[in-house]
Amino acid sequence: MTGVPPLVDGFGRIHTDLRISVTDRCNLRCTYCMPLEAVFKPREELLTFEEIARVADVAARLGIRTLRLTGGEPLLRRDLPKLVRQLVAVPGIDEVAVTTNGLLLAEQAAGLRDAGLARLNVSLDSLGEAGFERIARRPGLDRVLAGLEAAKRQGFPEIRINAVSIRGLTEADILPLTRFCRREGFHLRFIEFMPLDAEEAWDPSQVLSGAEVRRLLEREIGPLVAERTDDPGQPAIDYRWVDGGRVGFINAVTRPFCDRCDRLRLTADGQVRNCLFSTVEWDARRLLRSGGDDEALTTLIRDCVAAKRAAHGIDTPAFERPARAMYQIGG
Repeated sequence: MTGVPPLVDGFGRIHTDLRISVTDRCNLRCTYCMPLEAVFKPREELLTFEEIARVADVAARLGIRTLRLTGGEPLLRRDLPKLVRQLVAVPGIDEVAVTTNGLLLAEQAAGLRDAGLARLNVSLDSLGEAGFERIARRPGLDRVLAGLEAAKRQGFPEIRINAVSIRGLTEADILPLTRFCRREGFHLRFIEFMPLDAEEAWDPSQVLSGAEVRRLLEREIGPLVAERTDDPGQPAIDYRWVDGGRVGFINAVTRPFCDRCDRLRLTADGQVRNCLFSTVEWDARRLLRSGGDDEALTTLIRDCVAAKRAAHGIDTPAFERPARAMYQIGG
């Protein structure tokens, strides 16, 4: 909206990206995200599609331009293409994307594409069934691969693969995943293991850094050339091989990108967060369900942005783990 001040925090960062969790439920139990015996929010505590669309509409008027639907596993949310249609229609929104584990993608790829979904991010940490189950703690690799093939047939302009790097667990998967993504035309990104696992087993010694992964790829596959980006808030540092293929590194632990962070988060139960590692939340659900108007919602979002810290501080002694795990926040 012309004349509306952008969402700027106290450190000059302009916020244009909103991550929206649509459910905390998942059909996997990945070690870096959730416990084996997870407890989920009752359905009535989750935002409705109409409530999500209202938050997105107000956020778009404040300068939010991209939306990503997450979870839990977002494809478990019934009629997700309906929500995608609602969000694509919000004035000012340039892109709606989904991050998924891919188990239900074969059945839903066509509906999501028809609804206007622009991009897919698929979490995949291993191409071996044993490695897959060791991390996901449930079977399903064949379904993920079938989902990726279905997504390719639907013509999504970009399909990204997200792989979490954990020392002592995923080293053997790096090269097979990379070669697979180069062959299939997927954009692979390696993500450093972050302290958001529900069982609180994270230890700094388990962080397999992006720099280490990059050195392995250059030694075994070939030199990488850094890509330029027009998106200053992008968390990944992306590279290309001269003979084809892209790979990126999200080094949230060893090289935090807090100085250029441009995102907010909306949890499935309606809490607005200004950082993945925030220990404070702003209750949009209560406002929405108590008759609060758009001006009040605008104030809530601006207050959340204004309170954003300079950095999450993982690499400092003062770091405080958030009370909620990844699946409860939204990946």
